[in-house]
Amino acid sequence: MSKQSQWKTSTGFILASAGSAIGLGAMWKFPYMAGVYGGGAFLLMFLVFTIFIGLPLLIMEFTIGKLGRTYTTAIFGKLSGKKWTNIIGWSGNLAVFVLFGFYSVVGGWIIIYIAQVAMQLVGLGSGTLGSIHFDQVISNPVYTIIGQGIFILITMVIVMLGVEHGLEKASKVMMPLLFVFLILIVIKSLSLDGAAEGVRFILEPRMEDLSMQGVLFALGQSFFALSLGTTGMITYASYAPKEMTIKTSALSIVIMNIIVSLLAGLAIFPAINAFGYKPEEGPGLLFKVLPRVFEQMSFGAGFYLIFLILFLFAALTSSISLLELNVSIFTKNDNRKRTKVAVIGSVLVFLISIPATLSFSSLSGIHFGAGSIFDNMDFLVSNILMPLGAFATTLFVGQLLKMKDLEKVFGRDRLKLFVPWYYLVKYVLPVVILLVFVMQLFK
Repeated sequence: MSKQSQWKTSTGFILASAGSAIGLGAMWKFPYMAGVYGGGAFLLMFLVFTIFIGLPLLIMEFTIGKLGRTYTTAIFGKLSGKKWTNIIGWSGNLAVFVLFGFYSVVGGWIIIYIAQVAMQLVGLGSGTLGSIHFDQVISNPVYTIIGQGIFILITMVIVMLGVEHGLEKASKVMMPLLFVFLILIVIKSLSLDGAAEGVRFILEPRMEDLSMQGVLFALGQSFFALSLGTTGMITYASYAPKEMTIKTSALSIVIMNIIVSLLAGLAIFPAINAFGYKPEEGPGLLFKVLPRVFEQMSFGAGFYLIFLILFLFAALTSSISLLELNVSIFTKNDNRKRTKVAVIGSVLVFLISIPATLSFSSLSGIHFGAGSIFDNMDFLVSNILMPLGAFATTLFVGQLLKMKDLEKVFGRDRLKLFVPWYYLVKYVLPVVILLVFVMQLFK
């Protein structure tokens, strides 16, 4: 990567990486997955998978990125001396491409909500926050496609400018501010009638509510929330400043991911009983519940608009990293190509994700495999491409890279951290990931 493309500080790198990893995964997807697949029991499995599988894998991807410092389609061949291993990078790019399309659907929903709340604030829209019905929003094919297009357009413009143009600086402000807003929402949600039951639902593990499918989806959520198995974190690490400490960075991101997931759960589930919703509401859970929570606040519409903008920033941080990965590969630091490649990539993502956008409206009658087109897109990324990518990368690190080369990247942490991490990645994680993946196929 060019010197200009690198993050200037470790803090900026951590916050931007956290934004990319957390994005929609922790705030939007975790609550609805927990609601569908067992509440506290799902949370417990998610924590186990995130700490014992997600953290070592994140360290692994940071290690590859920091060691190779080149494009993901070349980094595997560069480090191993075997060009055929670059197929891992290319397959990761495929996962990134599909993931960006999936993200753009939800990003479009956020855009629509921002527009509707803003119109209410300036007197151009009628009703209250609670009158914005999620099912009506996503069932309107025109609105959802326009929202998705705007989300992709914003992502494209930022990527065309280059990651060094403000993303790092903005992350230092926006991510902590989003965290503060989440805490405020949690406080308000906990004050509502029936909040205690919602707290018990998300914090009390009732293992009888957890199915094998829930266990598998908890693993998929740990991959999704940390953007593992897509080479996205490898790309971010290749941008990292040389003084970046792998252990500190990975641990910080995992901790932030867990905290934000917990806060999202505590913001949503205590409010469910108060407003007559069910935990199994699905992808619209956050969009249905939070407007009702903000309605209970003074100046609620204004605060909700600010929250949505911060939420959009978190989603954009994720989508920017996804598009940047492919743009950097095809431009190879030739900024004359950046605009053209960003436009082509964005248009392709827009086109392939239209069916997922319309799966709640014009194509709502199409169901197969995991459910709707949107559900299948999610399943493909979270439960197939990401685990397979992580599995291939563990084999690459454990079997093809030299132990002494990997050890150099750990710096002062190599004495306590490196050896257990190395043998975990080499012998344990490939078996665990493969076992869970096979169980998923034959469940």
